[in-house]
Amino acid sequence: MRKHRIALFTGNYNHIRDGVSNTLNRLVAHLESNGFDVRVFGPWTPEPVITHEGTFVPVYAIPAPFRPEYRVSLGFPETERAVLREFDPDLIHIATPDILGFRALRYAMKYKIPVVSSFHTHFSSYLKYYGVGFLEKFLQAYLFWFYRNCTHLYVPSPSMLEDLRSRGIKTDLRIWSRGVDTSLFHPDKRSEAWRKSKGFDKDDIVVCFVSRLVWEKNLDVVAKTFQKLKDRNVSIRTLVVGDGPAMKEFSENLPETVFTGFLEKQDLAEAYAGSDLFFFPSDTESFGNVTLEAMSCGLPAVVADASGSSSLVENNINGYRADARDVDSFTTQILQITENHEMRIKMAKESRKKAAEYDWTRVLDTLISYYREII
Repeated sequence: MRKHRIALFTGNYNHIRDGVSNTLNRLVAHLESNGFDVRVFGPWTPEPVITHEGTFVPVYAIPAPFRPEYRVSLGFPETERAVLREFDPDLIHIATPDILGFRALRYAMKYKIPVVSSFHTHFSSYLKYYGVGFLEKFLQAYLFWFYRNCTHLYVPSPSMLEDLRSRGIKTDLRIWSRGVDTSLFHPDKRSEAWRKSKGFDKDDIVVCFVSRLVWEKNLDVVAKTFQKLKDRNVSIRTLVVGDGPAMKEFSENLPETVFTGFLEKQDLAEAYAGSDLFFFPSDTESFGNVTLEAMSCGLPAVVADASGSSSLVENNINGYRADARDVDSFTTQILQITENHEMRIKMAKESRKKAAEYDWTRVLDTLISYYREII
């Protein structure tokens, strides 16, 4: 018997390291280790930043409007279509409903190949950051059509599932969560030597923000909240982990904040564990991988009350949620946790306990079960 064949289409597989590319590379490795044959189709880039998993079929792409570090394929050329025809997939998984994803969906419909999609990015919430919010209703109509033609739509959390249902999405919605490496992201990675190397004293309370530095991650709210915290409590120090096109302007607004730049693996785990509280006000996430990593390291989390985080953070249990633009509420909540040692320790334990539910193997096996149900 031949292996089951999965064709995966994505808007980012190896040109930007983010939550989507990391998740999909991990998925492909898991599929291949479980006997699947996989082909990944995505935008070509002249300088890949990720050593990708599996067999990648690059599709010619140009820099994306507004975000030139990302790339977008403007079609599905015959050369790559021939690769797909020869591969003869049993199922097509489209991770990004962009132009390439649209072409993949039309191909699947024409040849009657089952097609599924996964929800990684809250695209409509990005429009306001580029001054084109008026396009939201047109994008919504396109997404309704796109997902209506998919057998399954995989969403990362119950809160996101309910959000999409409330918007009128009728597709068969299934939970496909995200996972975390709980052995890598662990409270034991806390190091006083690491804290000292960053200029933190033993008694400092470190509030960290981890993200790709782009304005749609609510960086202005991060800056305003950090400034208020500095004015209210001199023991609080602030830390930013990440890099991106907004780095220069953002860092100029926070001269007393420690910026590490991009970190990964062991270095990233040390940064989380070396902090005392995680702050993440972004409301554009479909899940919040960084929130889960911080929780796994035993950090209380103060986050935006949005669909990406509300399934992870429970008020008064392992942190707090607030409106994504409410700087005063974020400041009050962070101070409440940081100034109450017993509360902080209790919430830290609850965060670690919650993160333990998101084992990567179990998460990826769930998706395989969905695939097999269709095939």
